[in-house]
Amino acid sequence: MKKIQAHIIGEIISSNSSEAHALYKKSCFGEPVAGKIQYSLSETLFLVEKNKIEVFSRNKKISEKELMNKFKRIDKKIQIKYPVFKDLREKGYIVKTALKFGADFRIYDKGQRPGKKHAKWIVFADHESKRLTWHEFSAKNRVAHSTKKNLLLAIVDEEGDITYYEVKWLRP
Repeated sequence: MKKIQAHIIGEIISSNSSEAHALYKKSCFGEPVAGKIQYSLSETLFLVEKNKIEVFSRNKKISEKELMNKFKRIDKKIQIKYPVFKDLREKGYIVKTALKFGADFRIYDKGQRPGKKHAKWIVFADHESKRLTWHEFSAKNRVAHSTKKNLLLAIVDEEGDITYYEVKWLRP
């Protein structure tokens, strides 16, 4: 497959190439918006790393390093969120943003597609050094419960390893 050529304008990365549409249909990368496929920051980094996409700004190709620097200015947590995205995607999950829920990602169980089924988890990613108060934990749990999803906390350590904690509601 030919590399997807995407363009970044402001904070939006998109492509209207047939390859972008084909990859969306096959693997759910990106979201169709106004006839184009629009990518999240994490999806873009993942596809660049996997050599599936090239990103251009004003007809100049942006290197992976330049892209990460640009994305750090857009999203202060990208260095924590991207490893989580990559890990989950490589394990076979469909990973989408969860901005409207105030979370980092929503995760679809293996074999499930957005639009066909609801996401199973809502994910909050953080570094192991970040303290989480009971109030913050309760708020995250409430968001997951109100959206009928399980809460998944993704904790990234100093070595870049990720530990997941799934939180479910129990009725005694």
